[in-house]
Amino acid sequence: MWYWYLLIPILFLSLIAQARVKSTFNKYNNIGTKSGLTGTQAARMILNMNNLHNVRIEGVSGELTDHYDPRSNVLRLSDSTRDVNSIAAIGVAAHEAGHAIQDGVNFVPNKIRASLVPVARIGSAAGPYLAIIGVVISYSVEFGMTLAYIGLALYVFAFLFYLVTLPVEFNASNRAVKILSATGILAPDELKGAKKVLNAAAMTYVASTISALFSLLRIAVIVLSGRRRD
Repeated sequence: MWYWYLLIPILFLSLIAQARVKSTFNKYNNIGTKSGLTGTQAARMILNMNNLHNVRIEGVSGELTDHYDPRSNVLRLSDSTRDVNSIAAIGVAAHEAGHAIQDGVNFVPNKIRASLVPVARIGSAAGPYLAIIGVVISYSVEFGMTLAYIGLALYVFAFLFYLVTLPVEFNASNRAVKILSATGILAPDELKGAKKVLNAAAMTYVASTISALFSLLRIAVIVLSGRRRD
């Protein structure tokens, strides 16, 4: 029963976080800024200020699909950000520029997250299945529990990826707020709105990490229960 008692509030938290970031973004994406800059212009200005002239800015379809790709040195801004002059668009663009700055200064948590990507993808996709299959076949196959432990270990890396993402995202937002404030790209009253957008987005990462922790605990309980029966 503990599984269901925990699952429901975690799902509720995730839904609330997603709804909040969307409503907050939509609210401040309808409010223009005094500077008149678009998301692309603000991002380019921030990148140039940090000697990141080699980072290209490209478009990507969708809403809130903005991201920085360190492999190709490309900052991709979504349709809702790229050519839009709004508090939300500039806030999001500055946040993604913050990731480019992290890459430029070799921000340690960012490097750790990048190194975890390959195994985290495998762990997230295959870890739970390997753990469950291993426990099931352990009744008749000798290496069953070994397979279960491998699945559990793989998912640990997936959880670590979510965990290290938190300082990476919070740091990118902090960098964005400081730069927007110091450069005057956003006025003080506009900066308050940008902070709300970035804080709402940060809560989605917190919710995802809590969900990943819950999944890890569930897999661990299944594997350990299988070991006791064995």
